[in-house]
Amino acid sequence: MSEPPQRPPAFVYGSGRGQRSLCCEQVPLAKVAERFGTPLYVYSSHSIRERVRAFHQAFEKVEHTVCYSVKANSNLSILRLLSDLGCGFDVVSGGELLRVLRSKGAPPLSRSVRQGGIHRRAAGNIVFSGVGETVDEMEAALRAGILIFNLESASELEALAACSARLKRNALVAFRVNPDVPADTHPYISTGLHEHKFGVPLHQAIELYARAAKMKYLQVAGVSVHIGSQIMEFAPFSAAMERVADLVRQLRAAGHSIEYVDAGGGLGINYQDSSEDFPKRVSAYTQAVTKPLRGLGVKLLLEPGRCVVGPAGALITRVLYTKTNGATKFIIVDAAMNDLIRPSLYQAEHQIIPVQVGHSRRELVDVVGPVCESGDFFARGRDLPVTNEGELLAILDAGAYGMSLASNYNSRPRAAEVLVNGKSAKLIRKRETISDVIRAEVAALS
Repeated sequence: MSEPPQRPPAFVYGSGRGQRSLCCEQVPLAKVAERFGTPLYVYSSHSIRERVRAFHQAFEKVEHTVCYSVKANSNLSILRLLSDLGCGFDVVSGGELLRVLRSKGAPPLSRSVRQGGIHRRAAGNIVFSGVGETVDEMEAALRAGILIFNLESASELEALAACSARLKRNALVAFRVNPDVPADTHPYISTGLHEHKFGVPLHQAIELYARAAKMKYLQVAGVSVHIGSQIMEFAPFSAAMERVADLVRQLRAAGHSIEYVDAGGGLGINYQDSSEDFPKRVSAYTQAVTKPLRGLGVKLLLEPGRCVVGPAGALITRVLYTKTNGATKFIIVDAAMNDLIRPSLYQAEHQIIPVQVGHSRRELVDVVGPVCESGDFFARGRDLPVTNEGELLAILDAGAYGMSLASNYNSRPRAAEVLVNGKSAKLIRKRETISDVIRAEVAALS
């Protein structure tokens, strides 16, 4: 029998009691599921550390900050771990900003004003991106003293200028430019073409920078670009940075001081193959990003998300029932599309493996959840070891855009989350109850 896929160092099989048992680091997942229940997200701290270390080593000859993309996985303990590893953060909402500040142990924003800028120290490595920042979000970011705003429209520029003037707080700004570079990825996560909502066209950028430079509390400081997510080739990154480098030269010739280039994120992971050499892959990415910028002396901001936390996480689920409709056998599990929507939303294919390896026979099955939607599936026509009711399955590479996209659809409470460090497994998010789900609602009389 061939060995099921694994994700070292996070998820590997160990031997015990005559069976091969899937572990997260040194913790058997069967024990974790017994202790915390299912469905359950489990993350490896060691895997996250290794991947952050790979980024720092690959970019060590370039002045840089790894600004982790919070939207990939925003759990407070994950953010705290990344902060301890020297990461900054890329946020796209006021909620994400608050999460980062809370993870650093900073006090509420209202108190920071009275305490002489404690948040400025806590937030000095935060980049605020997003196509629709609200005035409230801008004010919160200004009070926190973030590093830089990545603006995406003339209207957004005017709104930030007004906020800065009202609060009398200076702000560094960059514009996210749309380089019109195609990336071979799912259309929902491609962001670098003219038809996408993101960024400003390159030909409009010069005018917008000139307008920003005239605004009292704003300081032009950088150029930002992001062409999409889950990109497996390096040529699109290189092409985008070539256009950014040309723009930096034009802006400096026009008298602007461009200190930062935000290269965005988007480096993909191989959901089907765990054998890739990640440090080697990051090194190739480094060459694609930095070569066009040589000689410019800019500080590089990087926004990895998926490639840092994706392989570090798995969704553990228990088989509820099995049944056959016609020629199709269904494995019905207790996780659902509300827990991990990527297969339904992006047609993503996650590897699914047994937690306990005990069957040599294999079969073609559909792995589905209990939600009342035909789109509630994790795999269709998948060749898996024979799986019985009550057994556990692990859905791999679920550390990114899993829990962060989870919902309460069908009034299903969201899963718990556990962070493993060596032999230790700690609960970092309690399982919701139905009382949690309906707490904010009011049964008003008609």
